[in-house]
Amino acid sequence: MEITQLNPRPEIEQNNKLNKKFIQFESLLNVLRSRELPAEITVYINNEISLINSTTASEKVFEKQVSTSQAGILKLLEKELKLVTKNHYRNLWLPLGMSTFGLPLGVAFGLSLGNMAFLGIGLPIGMAIGVAVGTSLDKKAEKNETQLDIEIKH
Repeated sequence: MEITQLNPRPEIEQNNKLNKKFIQFESLLNVLRSRELPAEITVYINNEISLINSTTASEKVFEKQVSTSQAGILKLLEKELKLVTKNHYRNLWLPLGMSTFGLPLGVAFGLSLGNMAFLGIGLPIGMAIGVAVGTSLDKKAEKNETQLDIEIKH
């Protein structure tokens, strides 16, 4: 089963932000067309494309529809097929590292030195740990060929 085409929208070219989102979504679809996907996932993607193609509302509503459809497709691909975009795990683990490793380390520094002003010292340490963990997971996904050849910019 084939993934349907997005209808071109020349009227969005004036809105730079919307145009970038639309082009990014189109790039995601092109990457997905090069992969063999199960029929039920292709049906879901085609339903999302038909929602976007049928949207005739304002640019703001259209932009929200493109973002929602893209997020839904990526979430389904990750859940069902374990397919992720480039730097997905790095972007996920950066804030996780800051909160799970950085804050406790900062509190430990603050308490041991008797000054809670040192709380912020742990945040960059946690950020570095999070980036390292995320990057290693991204490399593992690339090695296992479960990484899509596209990076999503929000």
